[in-house]
Amino acid sequence: MNNKRRTFLKQSLTMGAGVFILPRHVLGRGFVAPSDQINLGLIGTGVQGRGLMKRFSLKDQVRWVAASDVEGDKLNLLEQELIKAYKKNQPNWDIKGVNKYADYQELLNHKGLDAVVIATPDHWHAKNSIDSLAAGMDVYCEKPLAHTLKEGRMIADAVKKYDAVFQTGSMQRSSKLFRHAAELVRNGYIGEIKKVIVYVGDPAIPCDLPSEKAPDALNWNGWLGSAPYRPYNSILSPPVEQRHFPRWRSYQEYGGGIIADWGAHMFDIAQWALGMDHTGPVKFIPPKDKEAKLGLRMFYENGIEMVHDKFEMTKFGVKFIGSKGKLKVRRGLLETDPKNIADVVIGENDIKLYKSDDHYIDWINSIKTRKQPICDVEVGHRTSSVCQLSNIAYDLNRPLEWNPVKEKFIHDREANKLRSKKYRKPFNI
Repeated sequence: MNNKRRTFLKQSLTMGAGVFILPRHVLGRGFVAPSDQINLGLIGTGVQGRGLMKRFSLKDQVRWVAASDVEGDKLNLLEQELIKAYKKNQPNWDIKGVNKYADYQELLNHKGLDAVVIATPDHWHAKNSIDSLAAGMDVYCEKPLAHTLKEGRMIADAVKKYDAVFQTGSMQRSSKLFRHAAELVRNGYIGEIKKVIVYVGDPAIPCDLPSEKAPDALNWNGWLGSAPYRPYNSILSPPVEQRHFPRWRSYQEYGGGIIADWGAHMFDIAQWALGMDHTGPVKFIPPKDKEAKLGLRMFYENGIEMVHDKFEMTKFGVKFIGSKGKLKVRRGLLETDPKNIADVVIGENDIKLYKSDDHYIDWINSIKTRKQPICDVEVGHRTSSVCQLSNIAYDLNRPLEWNPVKEKFIHDREANKLRSKKYRKPFNI
């Protein structure tokens, strides 16, 4: 969608409902009038991709028209599940199938495509996103946003260049529970914040998996993409008959460890509640034990300390420690000390955070209005940056100082090299 068409839509919306709402074909490929359904393409049809397909199939504002994957069997399974989902959720639309592509670049040329959902491994996010944006697509990309610090900034710059609507899949922001927790913290109901403890999993490790025979339907070289070549292992990309999540996230060649996987949820809530969506910690102090996988301390410029560590909750979550109380939150549970704080009704004069009760509808509505969604690209970049910075701190095992404005480490050449990575040709960005 080019800038002229986007400007036209914004002007139309400001002049009143129903004015200048033209069919998509009048204004060209990629244009979505508010009254139109949105044609979606899916890049990556594994467990997470199929899950997103089912969620979006509940929305009558969109239609799935295309999908791509480097494994043909997963593409076929996606098509089967898509047909079942629409028979259940939207029986009036008699869907026969979906246009299937082995190469996502071909999907991006699909006629009438408006937007894409990206559910590939982390090491593919940047290239998938930037290519999609250049093709005129609005984008929903799974979390964490990027695989490296520089990739995150590249995606954010591309969103700005192509004037696109971009939603990062840190969907806890569209939860009433987490929004209430963040508003309690932001409005000072537990006082001045002194410390935040974020409990998520381990940092990334190098991949050392043994060689196995790849499924015949899988383009293994295509799955690896820019990552260093190594033999196939089913832990990274399980065959289609195994419906569990893959575990590529643990390995630094493809993901950022569980600290990035769940950190893209829980660090995200910490950043939101603290009002740090456009910055991040400036100092990182790793634990003394070089083998430790918890204990990293981070400090914001205002002195607030954030620690990657366990606390009373047995499941991943966030604990805020203030001068007047404490607040703990995880999925399904919000606890405060004193207890009555959790029941506070946010007042008329209090800070109100962006309200979204559906992460997917929020993106769809943003495509039509051209307003920023709840977890836009800059938010996603800053959250994934905390995850990546944490991995670097654990890896180097020494104190690091970070300039969040310049997005550089201060006086540390080795650390600055780790902001990026080497790309295997021809998959470089």
